[in-house]
Amino acid sequence: MPSDEMDQKTQERLVSIAMRWYDQMRESTIPSISLPTRTKQNIEFDDDSEVWKYGDRESVRSAHTAKSALHLLKMSYVISFLKTQLREKRSSTLRELYYISEGWKRAKFSAQDESNLLIEDLEILTDLQREAFHLRPEEDGATIFGPLRLKEMTRRGERVIHCQEDVGEAGYQIPSNVENIDLLEHDARFVIAIETGGMYARLIENGFDQDYQAILVHLKGQPARSTRRMLHRINEEFGLPVLVFTDGDPWSYRIYASVAYGAIKSAHMSELLATPRAQFIGVQPSDIRDYNLPSDTLTEKDVAALQSEISDPRFASEYWRTQIQLQLKLNLKSEQQAFAARGLDFVTKEYLPRRLTEMGILS
Repeated sequence: MPSDEMDQKTQERLVSIAMRWYDQMRESTIPSISLPTRTKQNIEFDDDSEVWKYGDRESVRSAHTAKSALHLLKMSYVISFLKTQLREKRSSTLRELYYISEGWKRAKFSAQDESNLLIEDLEILTDLQREAFHLRPEEDGATIFGPLRLKEMTRRGERVIHCQEDVGEAGYQIPSNVENIDLLEHDARFVIAIETGGMYARLIENGFDQDYQAILVHLKGQPARSTRRMLHRINEEFGLPVLVFTDGDPWSYRIYASVAYGAIKSAHMSELLATPRAQFIGVQPSDIRDYNLPSDTLTEKDVAALQSEISDPRFASEYWRTQIQLQLKLNLKSEQQAFAARGLDFVTKEYLPRRLTEMGILS
């Protein structure tokens, strides 16, 4: 859809929220909104889309109470700000929105988390991504390195980029709005999404992208929404397998889960952000045992997180139950770079080819 049409559509959907309140008041009804309850207990697996989404439980925010009335007031200020921003072809960051509210008197946000959650409310109510509001996060996007050609639309026009030949070894940086990218062509067999910068750099230095025709994506820890959207699009548009390579600890397993199934706070966007066919390479608890990797003892928080994951629907498979129970038994965790104990080439010459063959990616 052309940008002008998209901006007009977005304005109309935002204004329709305020119009709904107006109609409620005309009918002598207290203004209110209904939103999904954002808890793990309200996450359900959708068979059609193969992702985890919000269930039927809803919370009603009504101007009947002072707290909810204040929330609706803040939402009305944000809608007005976003409508003006769209009309003027401007954009802002989530952080800037928080500071802009300083001039809104009683509608001022008490913390950025509050303004971020309100934007998520608007995404749910409008069925649009925040990028359609011309809002972007503060953090830099992840980077891509590999045999992929794309076209990016910028304020200075279009540019075609090959993510091996036209970039340095840091790779191509994913913009906050992935909808401004056209994926043109590739010469890849699969995608590996990598948690740490050290392992991402190791695979590039060792030529893994060339030797195995791999697109490498640096997740930079818990991946930004733009990163997850890019992985989803590459998988959807090219049919390439997506493999996730993280540290061997419960917090890193949640990185995989957010890529494959979505995160609780963005469950309303799971169909756009999640890649349900994504697979986990490692570091597996069984790798810690089988390769005798240098490791650390699990902390009490690690143990509690693993026990929580046993009941998390995103880890409900037999594979994950077996691996998590093994890790609790071992009482150990390891980092990706622990493979360096077997030599700098071990991860690219031995471990990854072996795992990719086991998973049926390589023959």
